[in-house]
Amino acid sequence: MKNETDDILECEMIAHFMQYESDDDGNWLIETNYSSYEIGQDELVYDEQWSSSWDWLMPVANEIIKSRDEQNADWDLNDLKYALCTTNIEYVYKAVVEFIKAQKL
Repeated sequence: MKNETDDILECEMIAHFMQYESDDDGNWLIETNYSSYEIGQDELVYDEQWSSSWDWLMPVANEIIKSRDEQNADWDLNDLKYALCTTNIEYVYKAVVEFIKAQKL
């Protein structure tokens, strides 16, 4: 069962993957297609934007696909592709998180 700490770690993983900037206080500058936000570490879990907003999540999915193509990597994107086809944001979010976790191994 997920808890608040898991949610923070997932958000931090996404922010790191997207190479968003953070300051010494742990605040993240998050950029979406439409705007920028500064979010403190303690706010990440409450914001939950990546798991509930296509404007936040799709740039991450796009970056995964683009990074794979640029690096000619043999990354398995089947789960992400399937999730995108379902148009279910929860599935896409989970696929993004699992993909990023797998790349850290």
